[in-house]
Amino acid sequence: MSFRPPSQLPAEQGLPRTPESFLPKEHNLYRPRHSKRQRTALACAAVFFVTPLLLSLVGVRATAFENRPLREFPSLADGWGFFTGMSGWATDHLPLRQAGVQAADAVSTGVFGDPPGSGQGTAHDGGTVGVDQGKPDNGDIPGYVYPTVLPGKDGWLYLGEDVNARCRPVMDTDHVVAALRKLRAVVERSGRKFELVIAPDKYSEEPAYLPDTYVGKPCAQARTAEFWNRVPRETGAIDLRPALADAEKRVGHPLYDRNDTHWSFDGGLVMTYALGAAIAPGSTAGWQAAPNGVRPWPADLARVLGRDEQRQLTTYSLSTDGGADRTRYIASDFKSPLQLTQPDGAAPAGSIAPKMAVVADSFTQFASPFLAATCQDVTIVHAETVAQSTAQELTSLFADRDIVTFELVERSVIGGSTALLRDQTIDLLGQVLAAHPR
Repeated sequence: MSFRPPSQLPAEQGLPRTPESFLPKEHNLYRPRHSKRQRTALACAAVFFVTPLLLSLVGVRATAFENRPLREFPSLADGWGFFTGMSGWATDHLPLRQAGVQAADAVSTGVFGDPPGSGQGTAHDGGTVGVDQGKPDNGDIPGYVYPTVLPGKDGWLYLGEDVNARCRPVMDTDHVVAALRKLRAVVERSGRKFELVIAPDKYSEEPAYLPDTYVGKPCAQARTAEFWNRVPRETGAIDLRPALADAEKRVGHPLYDRNDTHWSFDGGLVMTYALGAAIAPGSTAGWQAAPNGVRPWPADLARVLGRDEQRQLTTYSLSTDGGADRTRYIASDFKSPLQLTQPDGAAPAGSIAPKMAVVADSFTQFASPFLAATCQDVTIVHAETVAQSTAQELTSLFADRDIVTFELVERSVIGGSTALLRDQTIDLLGQVLAAHPR
């Protein structure tokens, strides 16, 4: 067989394989190697990838502006997760991303009238930001993803989980009540005093600014009514709602801010007074509290929407005997236990003498200054820490405590989502307390 060069191949085989850009311009298959569109696309790509690098060289850094930390650089040990995690890391660390998100949100809200956050076009942990734009709902919609932030009236924002927890509960109310009773029983059988405080959701305490229609409204309202009608009465939980309403009238403004899901130091003060009255009736008669300043506090719902807003919270002094102010404003999330004792070893009149443990969540951050002022010895630990602790760790937390108080936000109880309501958690706690009776 003889070899034929390409130019001598039979005509039916056509031309040899040739790049389109190498063909004569007159050929109908000719394509230039770099057309104007291609050059424009390459230039845009270069700007997109090089600009963040140049900005980082001059000191512009991405900062965490949502209600979560920036994603860490993925590890090679994650396998394929290294590649799937790269996109999230690159997005988080894009310089000037916060300004872009805020600009998009401003255009979406101001120009097109969309709810706050809808201009972001991204989903946050727990759901998408926005509100259902369809017809008024008739309850829960299967497959619907409840928004992280539910926009209300007059710029008020609500946590979407407050609706989700009510419409898609993990436990029905019967099981919630049974679990809380069991929790009380294991504490009291060990000779300790048990107190339960449920911090009302903003959804429950400030419903006037909720939107007129939203997905889940009927089921959320029905669950809320059932919960408050049954749980305080059937479990002995302290119902703070009347005292919170009185405090709101006294200070002349809501105890929850429009851009945050928590109550203020006013709410924390109400909780502390309620605990003092329950533990030692009559002890709070000599307590003296007075406003003494203002502290900024990051607004969590605004952060979810990419906005850096600060609450301005009134702070209070508190004395149990008319003497020195004993409040201490200590920043802690209680994931590591926080122990507070009177720094001078004093036992002022009206203070709570028994050693107390408070199993808490973020709402107790606003009560901790007043617990520091009124308790001679109190340990505050986050509910998640307790739920994840071993028997040995629970022993170190509770063995020498005379009072065990649980502060749980309504949303974690109303749907049964907190791990503190699981039999396994309660049983382990009960075994530890029984082994160290008081």
